Amino acid sequence: MRIGLVALLAFGLDRWSKYLVETHLSPMQVHPVIPGFFDIVRTHNRGVAFGFFDGAASQTRAIVMIAFSLSALLLLAWLLWRNRTADLMSDLAIGLIIGGAAGNIFDRIRAGAVTDFLDFYSGSYHWYTFNMADSAITVGACLLLFGMLRRSSPAKAHA
Repeated sequence: MRIGLVALLAFGLDRWSKYLVETHLSPMQVHPVIPGFFDIVRTHNRGVAFGFFDGAASQTRAIVMIAFSLSALLLLAWLLWRNRTADLMSDLAIGLIIGGAAGNIFDRIRAGAVTDFLDFYSGSYHWYTFNMADSAITVGACLLLFGMLRRSSPAKAHA
């Protein structure tokens, strides 16, 4: 139940933020938020994380997207099965990952590309533009790793 609620919340926040960007900015339009550090800019990523395969041929890109989505789905199914009595942190992590993945998959099905808009930079260095779904996936993965490290820490084993 908790996982589904968190996933729905992450998906909803992602869809709402993308809707705002898509209805208020034209492609590549920049809206400065913190000059010299953070802008909102509407971009479209046809590839996967960090723009990989964005310029790849359409058939290659489609195969990679299907393989990536199936791999993510299998990993999440395994995590859910393995953590049937998961703690709150694990439930939050898995919910964030599922909701974020669903948001980006929704974009790929609807438009053939993911809308990205969060642009952080310093001088001429720009981090890859990303979105709320990417943020949910990243935070969820970090929570999962933190939870795994916490459960396997030597101090806990001696307690």
